[in-house]
Amino acid sequence: MTIKYLCSSLLFALFFISALCNPNNSEGHGFELDQDYNKSLPPGKNTNVSISLFINRVSVVDESKEISLDLFLQVYWEDHRMKAVSELPFVELIWEQRNMFWTPDLYIRQLREMKVLSVFQEMTSLRLYKNSTLAISIGATVIIKCDMDFVLYPLDVQNCAVDFSSYKYTMQDMTFRWKGDDPVSFPSDFSDGYRLPKYVVSFTIDHELHNIYYGEGNHSTARLLITMSRELRSYLLECYLPSTLFVVMSWGGFCVIPEIVPGRMVLLVTTLLSLVTMIDTVRNNSPKALELKCIEVWLISCTLFVFLALIEYFIVLFGIRYDKHWRHKPKDLDKPCEPPPPPPPLPPPTVLVNHTQALMQGTAELPLLIHRGQNGNRIENLRAFGHRKIGPEDTMHKEPTPPLPPRLQMHRQEANVESSEAVREAGREAVRGARFRAVAEQAVLYCGSQRGMMDQVSLIIFPICFLLFTTVYWIIYLNASQKQMHK
Repeated sequence: MTIKYLCSSLLFALFFISALCNPNNSEGHGFELDQDYNKSLPPGKNTNVSISLFINRVSVVDESKEISLDLFLQVYWEDHRMKAVSELPFVELIWEQRNMFWTPDLYIRQLREMKVLSVFQEMTSLRLYKNSTLAISIGATVIIKCDMDFVLYPLDVQNCAVDFSSYKYTMQDMTFRWKGDDPVSFPSDFSDGYRLPKYVVSFTIDHELHNIYYGEGNHSTARLLITMSRELRSYLLECYLPSTLFVVMSWGGFCVIPEIVPGRMVLLVTTLLSLVTMIDTVRNNSPKALELKCIEVWLISCTLFVFLALIEYFIVLFGIRYDKHWRHKPKDLDKPCEPPPPPPPLPPPTVLVNHTQALMQGTAELPLLIHRGQNGNRIENLRAFGHRKIGPEDTMHKEPTPPLPPRLQMHRQEANVESSEAVREAGREAVRGARFRAVAEQAVLYCGSQRGMMDQVSLIIFPICFLLFTTVYWIIYLNASQKQMHK
């Protein structure tokens, strides 16, 4: 018995030493490696690596440009330098054995964080099939970075691309592609997408071959497209419907008598402040964008409609006040005054018998000049030249004025022409100003009409304009949303 025990111990020692001397001999692990196997080199030129996904659920869609997924990732490749030593279709290897052979250097370009799921042990699997195909499966929570554009919020559609590639091997050494025709699978309760409180998330596969340049050449990429569209129903009920009702309520002010200032003013101002508060709430609770978002354009436009209704009421009040208090004051001033009674007849002037002789001698004073104004209302008595006496030399020896030189006469004629043109231009400006004032006065009187003409017109124009704006708004932004979805 002792000899048998020694022989068996010797055989075990020899087997152990031979295993240490040949590290590629992995029969005890369920597979065999070639004698010249080098785990630092890929299986061959242009190795094909296939990928498939089982997406269990979408955990979180964060509007800070992140999306969290719970999934199982499967990676397949062939390595004919390895052979399974088993009668079964595949050999189940332990996870630690992955360090004994070559594995692809998978790189997810949009990956932010990846955490392997575990309960009693990590959810990982490593298999070697009879045809030398290796399969790695990992259950993990993946956080993907996604570039989101919120200009069309809440009609925005976010498209996120997830690229699976190699960071070390170029497309001449390795090619990444999706496995089969349906490489992405979902749970049985999955319908047309994962429905979250704000988004409907769907996944599509891009079967085209994509290349990404990482600085050392083009790298083959398998691309997964994640499409996130919003549930618009909640935004219609919480934002679009109340703001529309506020605008419709502002039209009720056109039916209120303009003289009832408190009632109409309270209605318009309260509606305006409610819309301003709604804008502030939406801006604080919505994601940030570089431009005005779709919902902000709607709310600002509704606020402008209410503000214009308030401006219309100010114009009506101005017209009423102008018609009642301001319009009649200038007309009262312009009424012609009744002519005063005619003055009593003046006594006949005292005439000297020898007046001509006194005038020639220079002893006669200048008589009073009677000047009557054009309106016939005032009489001005002026004495010409004060108390100066007129002598014979002032009336009989007055020399004629010498003629002006031709150049001065020409300048005087040009000055007269320019002055006449200026007078005519001033007359035309006065006529245009008078016409404009007349039109403005008629417009103001129309706005302040006691029959409420401007309110009647506004009650027709405002709904038509709002209906046109609503139609154009939804056509433009829905088309933009469809283009973004099919981008």
